[in-house]
Amino acid sequence: MSGSDKSRVQRRLAAIVAADVVGFSMLMGENEEGTLSRIRSLRQDMIEPKAMEHHGRVVKTTGDGFLLEFSSPLEAVQFAVEVREVLASRISDIPDRSLQLRVGINLGDVLVEDDGDIFGDSVNIAARLEQLAQPGAICLSAKVYEEIRDKLPYRFQDQGEQLVKNIAKPVRVYSLFDDNLATRHRSLTVPDRPSIAVLPFDYMSENPDGEFLADGLSEDIIAALSRIRSFFVIARNSTFTYKGRAVNVQQVSRELGIRYVLEGSVRRSRDKVRITAQLIDAATGAHLWADRYDGTVEDIFDLQDRITTNVVGAIQPSIRAAEIERARRKRPDSLNAYDLVMQALPYVWSLDAASNQAASNLLDAAMQLDPTYPLALSLASWCSGQRVIYNWSQEPERDRLDALEKARAAADLDSDDPFVLTVLGAAHTITREFNTALFLLEQALALDPNSAWAWNRSGWLRTFQDDPETGIEHFERAIRLSPRDPTIFNSYAGIGDAHFVAGRYADAVKWLEKARVAHPKATWINRFLAASYALIGQRQEAERCVQRLLPIYPDLTVTAVRTGPPFAKEVIDRLCEGLRQAGLPE
Repeated sequence: MSGSDKSRVQRRLAAIVAADVVGFSMLMGENEEGTLSRIRSLRQDMIEPKAMEHHGRVVKTTGDGFLLEFSSPLEAVQFAVEVREVLASRISDIPDRSLQLRVGINLGDVLVEDDGDIFGDSVNIAARLEQLAQPGAICLSAKVYEEIRDKLPYRFQDQGEQLVKNIAKPVRVYSLFDDNLATRHRSLTVPDRPSIAVLPFDYMSENPDGEFLADGLSEDIIAALSRIRSFFVIARNSTFTYKGRAVNVQQVSRELGIRYVLEGSVRRSRDKVRITAQLIDAATGAHLWADRYDGTVEDIFDLQDRITTNVVGAIQPSIRAAEIERARRKRPDSLNAYDLVMQALPYVWSLDAASNQAASNLLDAAMQLDPTYPLALSLASWCSGQRVIYNWSQEPERDRLDALEKARAAADLDSDDPFVLTVLGAAHTITREFNTALFLLEQALALDPNSAWAWNRSGWLRTFQDDPETGIEHFERAIRLSPRDPTIFNSYAGIGDAHFVAGRYADAVKWLEKARVAHPKATWINRFLAASYALIGQRQEAERCVQRLLPIYPDLTVTAVRTGPPFAKEVIDRLCEGLRQAGLPE
């Protein structure tokens, strides 16, 4: 560095705040000008004034992000908390115009240029902390936490040491979560029966070929434990949100409302596998059971069964071996088919058109290898059903029949698998054969009372059958069984639609807005949301919902809506009247 360069750079200790807007790309996709205007207002009306109040400054903005500098870590945290509280109140008051931030805060030495820009490892760490933060949360480095922990009345969660990109040493992270999120987690009381979460098993080998084997191990153990009626088992869509993250079992227990946590790892070397597993009492941190299993890839299903049996024996020895035996799925004939199904699973539950196509391609390949694999057939059926439900299909009648055909084929092969029965029930719901669907879903829930997805499908069916109160109860059961589910918005929307069926339009707005904020790309939510706003006299908000619908569904009309969702005629009449008032073309 030359002498002139040195004159333009100074060093100082600073608290650095990095923040970004949650879901920026989706918001831009919905409304570019509106989103940029809201972010500009966020900076001018809140970020800059609040920073000045706390003796800080905005260093720069980067599209959806903000970088700020404070002389005190205490002031930096107070700034972040106050901004978060204002934004949280806006979400409940005017969700369509609200924004949500993720925030990272670090304390360290920075280099400051003449133009005020700052850089250095301390800035990079703040940016990495922001990327680790959940929506609405604030992540602190250990340096910041040590400075403020006894000076501010906030609750922090230790997330342990995290490896972050381009930083040599692990960073210890503490999270200050959104109050609404923390309240929801605190309200999850531990059930009075054995309750367990199976975390995704870590894959410890360099060769990536075995990662889906590790995912499948966790998936099948969850499926087996779920079918033991005396257990309360968290759904895989929630537990897999912890994949790749360093979390402690006490945190998992608080967030999911359970007592026991099963975790483990898989190592693979060619055809050899080594599996370690341990069962922990999250309330005390005590290890109840741990073991190591060595075998070949072909032994994987036997190893899964041994782990399941040992977990059950450690928690509730009185359960009979016959009940554990009944909990096992039909195994595929081809391990390659099994691996393809495990690869497809994340795409199946992503609930967007591109992921649906990716899942269908993988499942088609799996069925070519093993045409008699019930799980592959069921998942392929549900992919066809998704295309009908979410209006992605170019040939809805063909996909409707394909969903039913594949679901029936799976049930012919394994009529005692609750997932298979749930898919068949969903297929009959799509074809409006409600009595058959009800029988199948009740049978699935009798076999697996822990299936969040079966409770969700049952909630929709009951709502379609003009029984909204039971529908709401079933959606609530689904939420409790999978409280961190990325598809939880679907149950929120179901509760909203159930309130609409019951004529409680203000309650419908509350839940449908919650669903829309949770997943803005689920444009179909705006159908009932627009009608609900119109029927409580909020015409402007209703029209905004229609404006969100039409770019995605340009041919949508009131007449077309009548042929869509399988609700009772009287409900459809009210829906169409609301949409008419909201300005949807006839």
